[in-house]
Amino acid sequence: MVCCGTFWYDLERSDMGRPIIGLTTYRETAQWGVWDRLADIQSTLYTDAIAASGGAVVLIPPAAVGVVDVLRALDGLLISGGADVDPGTYDASPHPAAGPFRADRDTAEMALVRAAVKQGVPVLGICRGMQVLNVALGGDLMQHLPELPGTLRHQESPGVFSTRRVSLDGESWLGRTLGAEVPTACHHHQAVDNLAPGLRIVGRADDGTPEAVESDDGAPVFGVQWHPEQLDDQRLFVAFVGLAAQRNATVAALQH
Repeated sequence: MVCCGTFWYDLERSDMGRPIIGLTTYRETAQWGVWDRLADIQSTLYTDAIAASGGAVVLIPPAAVGVVDVLRALDGLLISGGADVDPGTYDASPHPAAGPFRADRDTAEMALVRAAVKQGVPVLGICRGMQVLNVALGGDLMQHLPELPGTLRHQESPGVFSTRRVSLDGESWLGRTLGAEVPTACHHHQAVDNLAPGLRIVGRADDGTPEAVESDDGAPVFGVQWHPEQLDDQRLFVAFVGLAAQRNATVAALQH
């Protein structure tokens, strides 16, 4: 049991309920009603996709203290898209085209990833989330793809997605879930460079850019560089929520 104000919440999981998916949020200035102030927000495309796939969503703010404690209540963790990861987190100087950065998200999300991997909580990183996953586990990033010869557009313009076809390793979990080739909606100018220990690249775009990673030992840790929440194809969310449901049932069985 944990306390929040004057209310107590039981963190015991039940295999009778929906698996609980933690979804990271943006901290941005937002407007609602008569208010215009800093808020923790997230697109309903993510929350609706998770709910439609059988999950229950918990939004996770980029808190500086105690953020990893929320993992005790989760069956899965989804690291969402957003701003560039600060290159200082992988000991590099910022490229002129990089940024602006969000130190609060970098700190909170990397702590969440490391703790979730250690605890065996299924992790899915989307776009920035895949980059956070790689950096958190010891890799680094290519800071500006347009400088690389032969690289196609992965971001048409701010707010406009590119369509890239991604080829997936048929032996991977992502390949078994989505097939050998999948159309994607991309919006990024950075990508995985040096891969983190424990991960392997299982998908590349039609120009060779790394677009999908997963654990090399079968652990439920995955990253995709595209935005599946922008697509009608919900198979990735359904499969990920399914993994979370398996964890839910396993933990519930151990508690009884």
